[in-house]
Amino acid sequence: MTEPLHIIGGGMAGSEAAWQAAQLGVPVVIHEMRPKVGTFAHRTGHFAELVCSNSFRSDDDERNAVGLLHWEMRAAGGLIMEMATAHRLPAGGALAVDRDPFAESVTARLMAHPLISALYEEVTDLPSDGRWIIATGPLTSGTLANSIRTATAADALAFFDAIAPIVYADSVDMSVAWMQSRYDKGETAEEQTAYMNCPMNRDEYEAFIDALLAADKTEFHEGEAAGYFDGCLPIEVMAERGRETLRFGPMKPVGLTDGHGRAKPYAVVQLRRDNKLGTLYNIVGFQTKMKYGAQVDVLRMIPGLQNASFARLGGIHRNTFINSPTLLDDQMRLKSRTHIRFAGQITGVEGYVESAAMGLLAGRMAAAEILGRVLAPPPPDTAMGALITHITGGAEAKTFQPMNVNFGLFPPIDARGGRKGRKDRYKAYTDRAKASFSEWVAGQG
Repeated sequence: MTEPLHIIGGGMAGSEAAWQAAQLGVPVVIHEMRPKVGTFAHRTGHFAELVCSNSFRSDDDERNAVGLLHWEMRAAGGLIMEMATAHRLPAGGALAVDRDPFAESVTARLMAHPLISALYEEVTDLPSDGRWIIATGPLTSGTLANSIRTATAADALAFFDAIAPIVYADSVDMSVAWMQSRYDKGETAEEQTAYMNCPMNRDEYEAFIDALLAADKTEFHEGEAAGYFDGCLPIEVMAERGRETLRFGPMKPVGLTDGHGRAKPYAVVQLRRDNKLGTLYNIVGFQTKMKYGAQVDVLRMIPGLQNASFARLGGIHRNTFINSPTLLDDQMRLKSRTHIRFAGQITGVEGYVESAAMGLLAGRMAAAEILGRVLAPPPPDTAMGALITHITGGAEAKTFQPMNVNFGLFPPIDARGGRKGRKDRYKAYTDRAKASFSEWVAGQG
């Protein structure tokens, strides 16, 4: 009988790892502490529950690094991308998903697989034998985190990750707000409902910034450092960096025309559709550490949201990750305990897709090892290859921080024959990556 693979955590990475290993013929046991042991961010016991944004970001696989990662996961038979595509919502050029049906479908597919089973329990110690993948994500339980710290003789690194609020659509004043995708990327009538836009004039913007800076905010415990990931900064932290920061960030007014024929707004707050029914909208880029009472008061200062009702307010949590360049080999194994692999956000990748991609690799590598083979990582000129290279040796261990996939992680394109513009250069990156990744997949038989 084939040795089983044990996976701790049923999030994006754990779900994808389980699917990939089972598809290769290896029995899998998923150890998931929910719903017996909950977290502040999760609402259900489903696998692959989305706890922050519902967006998988750009789906452009020709000129965008995360879109390329989407393409690679689809080419590798990824479950997460299959289910995301099946439950996508209108979002212009982005891939946004209907979060509850998405998680329910991932769970159903995994539990219907004859080689996958689940144990709903909290694993508190690193296992001493067997084959394991740790895919516990940013909300790794304190007891398991302590076990990891003890086993590695190294402190786990951490940053604080913030969650954006979700608004009930029928509470938005559409005599003020209007529907439009930025740069009119929504091609169909349905896609044009992907985003609501709430405009601000200069006085409204300045008053909003004043209130934001003065609002009561979550306090950190003694010894905790606010080391935020730059791609997920709370809005008040951005405002502290300069009064115009938000207007050139998530509140930028570019690519939009006021749907009520008014003058061009000084700033715009966008809300992105969060479910298929169109009843919920996520406030784009508005991760926050404001206390709940302050959030309601400040967010209702936004024109169009003066009577807003919130399905979920923003929050903040500690996001734990290991120093992967120091601790992991190129097979994603813990150097000191090679029967254990790590995958997903705990390795220091950032984002749903990046986490699932590392789960895909860990699942395939673990399955290959159980079956008596060695699976080489994808070439570094692919999106998956660039990510695994970064976390297992490409980054400086002393300054290692969570990273989204981006073309800066790829080997440079040969510029001989003339300098390429940015769009042409990005297309060259994706063309090269697709060829390399296709060869890598084909080489696995």
